[in-house]
Formats: sequence, structure tokens, C-alpha cells
Amino acid sequence: MTRDRYGKECKICTRPFTVFRLCPGARMRVKKTEVCQTCSKLKNVCQTCLLDLEYGLPTQVRDEALSLQDDLPKSDVNKEYYIQNMERQMATTSDGSTAAGALGKAKAPSEMLMRLARTTPYYKRNRPHICSFWVKGECKRGEECPYRHEKPTDPDDPLADQNIKDRYYGVAERTYNKLHS
Repeated sequence: MTRDRYGKECKICTRPFTVFRLCPGARMRVKKTEVCQTCSKLKNVCQTCLLDLEYGLPTQVRDEALSLQDDLPKSDVNKEYYIQNMERQMATTSDGSTAAGALGKAKAPSEMLMRLARTTPYYKRNRPHICSFWVKGECKRGEECPYRHEKPTDPDDPLADQNIKDRYYGVAERTYNKLHS
């Protein structure tokens, strides 16, 4: 695992944060953190995949099941002010293990969340990307290629093109639509 202090800006609050890069296992893709610790604690989501830490579900599914209303501002100035206040509140009241914001005040978990929750890890998510040269028939690396040599599943798959901000805010969540269909 590597650490790059203030290596990127957070995709949500656009403030610089420490980026961690890690490889979850052999022949798996290198993962990196996409959002800062503060933004992930506000919503209780993973910094890399933006899924809920407790249930492994998208934030839109969790928020709807718990009847949570997102009060995170969208404008830059209000967002900065809100995050500063939440950081101050988390530093004085929380030990770092509980969620902040609206999720910290949420009621008991619902039965629907318990049913939908992932109980086993989803290892397909960590697989390397598909080799674009192999798809064209031009990959010269063979077995040494760090990418997968297999045909893409469906180019029209809506889950193939997801936006980090949409996943964080739970707007037009494609995984949510897939779970509810």
C-alpha cells in the first residue's frame, strides 16, 4: 500500500486529501481512495467504492430504507462551511467509529436493509480491467499482461459508466435501479 499525502482533490468537496493505493490480492486491480475521510465519515461510505460500510449497499438504497434526507450542501462555499463545522463536531464528539451527519442520528436498521445487505465479499469488483488491445487482437504481452483477456459483457450496460458524485449523493443510482427491478 502506498500513501501520497495531499495527492489528489476529493471528488466531493474538492479539498486535497491523502490518497492510498492498494492491491487487494494477486492478479487484482490496484484500488485508490477517491474521496476524503471527512466526506466518507459524513455518509458512512467506503473511500474507494462509495458503498455503505455497514451493509455494502449503495447510499441511495440505504438512505431510502432509513428515510434519511441528505442535508449536504451542493454549492462550493456552503459545502466548505458545512464540512468545516462537521469536522469540528466529529473532533469533539466522535471517536471516529460512528457515522456523522444525518446517518449518525438515524434510527435502528430496517428489515429491508438486513435482507439486501451483502454478507460475502464481491470479488469480481476487484478484477483488472479488460485489455483493449486484446479486444482488437493486438495484445503482444500474452500471459504477462496485467489486464484481463476476455470479451466485454455488454457495451450498453448502464453500470459501466458511473459518476462518483452521483454515487455519493445517491442521484440516478444505477445499482439502486437494478436492485429494485
